Amino acid sequence: MGISMNGGFQRRVVVSGLGVISPSGLNLREFWDAVRGGHCPFRKVTRFKAGDLPARIAAEIQGFNPGSYLEHKKIKRFGLAIQYAIAAAKEAVRDAGIQLDQVDADRLGVVEATSLGGIDNTLKGHLEFLDGGYRAINPYVFINAYCGGGSGELAYEIGAKGFALTYCSGSASGNDAIGHAFKLLQGDEADVILVGGSEAPLIEPLWHGLCLTKVMTRHSGDPRHAMKPYDRQRDGFVLGEGAAYLVLEELTHALARGARIYAEIRGHGRSCEAYDSVTPHPEGAGLYRAMAKALGQARLAASEIDYINTHGTATKLNDIAETVAIKKAFANHLRQLAVSSTKPVTGHLLGAAGALETVICALAIHHQAIPPTINLSDPDEGFDLDYVPGQSRPYPIRLAMNLNVGFGGKNSCLILGRYDPPPPP
Repeated sequence: MGISMNGGFQRRVVVSGLGVISPSGLNLREFWDAVRGGHCPFRKVTRFKAGDLPARIAAEIQGFNPGSYLEHKKIKRFGLAIQYAIAAAKEAVRDAGIQLDQVDADRLGVVEATSLGGIDNTLKGHLEFLDGGYRAINPYVFINAYCGGGSGELAYEIGAKGFALTYCSGSASGNDAIGHAFKLLQGDEADVILVGGSEAPLIEPLWHGLCLTKVMTRHSGDPRHAMKPYDRQRDGFVLGEGAAYLVLEELTHALARGARIYAEIRGHGRSCEAYDSVTPHPEGAGLYRAMAKALGQARLAASEIDYINTHGTATKLNDIAETVAIKKAFANHLRQLAVSSTKPVTGHLLGAAGALETVICALAIHHQAIPPTINLSDPDEGFDLDYVPGQSRPYPIRLAMNLNVGFGGKNSCLILGRYDPPPPP
């Protein structure tokens, strides 16, 4: 155990299970193979008619079978966001090899992340109302539509009686949820927490709105080359859907059951820029503070970080602000630092992005390989970091950092480290 700033002891927290339902794969092996190999699954959106809209490329999930995870009546009741969440969470539990019925239910918790919650259910209920009045509405539509619906259903599925919490801080939600779960475990409020994020934003009204904000790519060629972080030709992200969940455990609890440990959570920092509702601070001031807080909490120097998974949305201003912040935070360590954006393979999952990219960081540490930034062939002016373009790189990663940024100036930084068991006595 580490000694805290107030003189007490902090419990160590490790990642023992990972689960993913994503456009890049419906299980962990498929997902890692796609991310490490830079295999992009993007295609023209099929959920609705894109017509003459400027953005027409999406990261859609193909082949998902909710019947593998849910009873038929619940499939009809839940929207895609909750379906994806339950599926990814069960995959994480299975991967962890943990028997949750043998965990004290009051020491088992759920923390979920989302930015839009059950927006698909809200739209469904609205359409049912317009079509047949209030008697035509399925009452469960709105019960499961609010942002906290997913955490409650997950707690029911796994029998968690400690707590069921929901974080909603835009695209920073996933990192924030994991950071909060980390602190709950450190503070002895639980032994095991199922934490992650889920999003199902591929619905027509939202798509139209994002087209108006001009944050999504207008690429009209091969969808696989649509998203280009840090490239001179970048023009926005590809919107995606899916879920990612992690099993976090207090270290001695994990060791007692012989768990495989992917990584250790070392620190979390967050900030708000209070600058603009959409535009990031041009100097990345808030993101810099979030990194500094995470490093301070973990008692690490910037020079100890090996890899950063960036927010990397391929929008003009975000990429600039993020790179400026990294340069300021790692001024004397830039030559030894690798950074990459994995969103050109996964799509941007909004509130679930941080959870998905934390899974990537844990896998990168576990496999000792840095995933690439694909589609980066002509770096824009000022983008001179090591973005690991094109191909994955084997590397002995000791510490990795995950960065996420949400609308409203919300910034979140999570640090993961390689777990090295102590030598035998």
